[in-house]
Amino acid sequence: MKILLVEDDKTIASGLEYSLQSEKYETITCHDAKSARKTIEEELINIDLCLFDLSLPDGSGYELCEIVKSKSDKPVIFLTALDDEVNVVMGLDMGADDYITKPFRLRELLSRIKSVLRRYNKQQQNNPIIEIDHIRINTLEGKIYKRDEEVVVTALEYRLFLIFANNLGQVLTRTQLLERIWDVAGDFVNDNTLTVYIKRLREKLEANPQKPTIIKTIRGLGYKVGD
Repeated sequence: MKILLVEDDKTIASGLEYSLQSEKYETITCHDAKSARKTIEEELINIDLCLFDLSLPDGSGYELCEIVKSKSDKPVIFLTALDDEVNVVMGLDMGADDYITKPFRLRELLSRIKSVLRRYNKQQQNNPIIEIDHIRINTLEGKIYKRDEEVVVTALEYRLFLIFANNLGQVLTRTQLLERIWDVAGDFVNDNTLTVYIKRLREKLEANPQKPTIIKTIRGLGYKVGD
């Protein structure tokens, strides 16, 4: 497994590099956005996961994440000193798969890396095409289609709908959904945020968002997709 590490603090970067290599990960390390962009352009096909510091001297992890996700559905974890909910949600919406705040315990970071990689490997082993009524998900492309027209969704909306698609016919509680979307970062997320994303998906995917037939509300329990 090869990890792209982008961290402007060279002391932190060196420590992370050593620890990741001790866990048998290969690493490519960049200290600024410029060299990271070049590496993404040339090496992304060989990279399994990206660790991006959010604040860089010549750019941001948000920008790098957007570049990665526009090219391929590679997992991204943000490293940052910012821990307020607005930044967490914005980071996830930009396409991050997880978000860890400094200072963090190394074991916690390694656990999150393994968790994200497991989720991606599981998705790739499943059928890359999932069809639900007139909706089609192509997991290799990381895209959703409605009657063969691509639906523009954020990374977080895509991940939420993929959770439903991988659990067809099952009622998923709000707690289960929040845990699966944000893993251990779930504590940062307000429960109302889930309502917003369910509403957005219905507006984009349902024939009549006011009377949803795809993402159904199971009163008192949660949500369900499929019979």
